[in-house]
Amino acid sequence: MQFGIMLRGQFTLDDDMQSRFRELMEQARRAQDLGFVSITKGNHYSAYPLQDFQQLPFLARINAEAPKLRLNAGIVLLSLHKPMDMAEQLATIDVISGGKLIFGAGLGYREVEFRGFGTTQKERVKRLEENLEAIKRLWSEEKVSMKGSHFELIEASCPLKPIQNPHPPIWIGANSDPGIRRAARLGDCYYVNPHNRLDTTKRQIELYRRTLDELGKPFPEEFPMRREVFVAKDRSEAIRLSRPFLEIKYREYHRWGQDKAMPTGDDDLGQQFDDLLKDRFILGSPDEVAASILELADLGINHLIMSIQWPGMPQSLVLETMQMMAEEVFPKVLQGVK
Repeated sequence: MQFGIMLRGQFTLDDDMQSRFRELMEQARRAQDLGFVSITKGNHYSAYPLQDFQQLPFLARINAEAPKLRLNAGIVLLSLHKPMDMAEQLATIDVISGGKLIFGAGLGYREVEFRGFGTTQKERVKRLEENLEAIKRLWSEEKVSMKGSHFELIEASCPLKPIQNPHPPIWIGANSDPGIRRAARLGDCYYVNPHNRLDTTKRQIELYRRTLDELGKPFPEEFPMRREVFVAKDRSEAIRLSRPFLEIKYREYHRWGQDKAMPTGDDDLGQQFDDLLKDRFILGSPDEVAASILELADLGINHLIMSIQWPGMPQSLVLETMQMMAEEVFPKVLQGVK
């Protein structure tokens, strides 16, 4: 089991973003010192009423602070973009990090983002698949000619190739059952989302396994998942400390329509918090958190990316949680992994 941390980079509108940036850099340095293996940065545009650092420049800057950590662009909203731009930007980060980039790709679900980039949700699946094909070709071929629905490559090139061969690992994020099957077909692995209840996650991992079998593909050596995680002396204290900040984030997920992208029966992020957290978040004592992580390991998860900070959470609480995870949770998990 490997442990990663997500530095979401989203804060309330009245926050001082220069101060928050310095704190995030401190979190990255601390993560490297404490034995985390990766830093993840997600991607959204027009994040009102939150402020958000943008993904790729943020990851490039993180590399200077914590050069031993893998950099997870997890996820790039690939259906919004053009492949030549993404191929060169991602290759640049892989080179400057010494071959530590993870390329997470997903569709996106917010209308404000699709319209802002001159596209629609109806086009998103086709655009993602075309972009992914073009990027892989640009990374592996000297010259590429290819006509897509929203671009045309005419003897185009990406002269700066990624260090990783044949390319950085491609993690495909998905919420829906069709998305799970698409992840099996297109990616090096399915990047398991953080929003679903555990029963939904278990069902979808089985769907992923069946789809891989149908495709004649092996189960991936690295199987990542992102989850909301918080540890304290006991479960009631963990809920008390994390609740105000988790509520802010999931209120915005609901307002943005994240739950509309989730499978039927597990598609209401607007429910009361006590109902929302059931089998969805990992909150508790070190023993409880370790037990929950070991349950995920039994499903095949071996790279757990933890979100432990949400809008408004003070830096002191974030650092305390990171320290407790490293000292009191990681050893229990590593001892218990089969």
